[in-house]
Amino acid sequence: MFIGHFAVGFGAKRAASSVSLGTLFLACQLLDLVWPLLVLLGIEVVEVAPGITAVTPLDFTFYPYSHSLVASVFWSALLAAVYWLLSRPPLRAAATLAGVVLSHWLLDVLSHRPDMPITLSGESKIGLGLWNSVAATLVVEGALFSLGIYLYVRATQARNRTGSYAFWALIAFLLVVYAANFFSSPPPSGGAVAGAALAMWLLVAWGYWVDHNRQPVTD
Repeated sequence: MFIGHFAVGFGAKRAASSVSLGTLFLACQLLDLVWPLLVLLGIEVVEVAPGITAVTPLDFTFYPYSHSLVASVFWSALLAAVYWLLSRPPLRAAATLAGVVLSHWLLDVLSHRPDMPITLSGESKIGLGLWNSVAATLVVEGALFSLGIYLYVRATQARNRTGSYAFWALIAFLLVVYAANFFSSPPPSGGAVAGAALAMWLLVAWGYWVDHNRQPVTD
């Protein structure tokens, strides 16, 4: 998934209003932020195999340290613990962050073919194969994204014009990138994919910028 993960980040603001959208984006995409580093280091492997699914040509050959269930639990606990130690928020906020990280694995299981590892050995794999249908993928991710935006808008309000413009520009940008993924040619290599994925950090920064210019809605 792509916008489906960001949907969780947006929606989680409703449950943890004190947590910045940038931190929630960091949580919902943490596995995909760790993954390209491991690919570029030669620890994990992704290959380009056009036609392997209807939605993406990527064959995630080996990535248990970033995307296995065991690793996901570790990354979720690590982020929650670091966040709690640095800011001492209510435990609910830290728990929400952990849940947002873990949601990435659950949504990937829904989307991927059976290539999602369970353990660090990477031998046992599952996947429900939503990506085998473009139409089903668009419906499911579109619904999740719409719900996430709705919850975020209900939970926050703009402090100024930047808080409004930056937010809706972010939504538009995510949708443009999402659409481009369906119509662009397959990438030249797995390394190129990993290099481009590092740009995800810019979306985390964008999330902090948006949230800095918005505030929680007070009933």
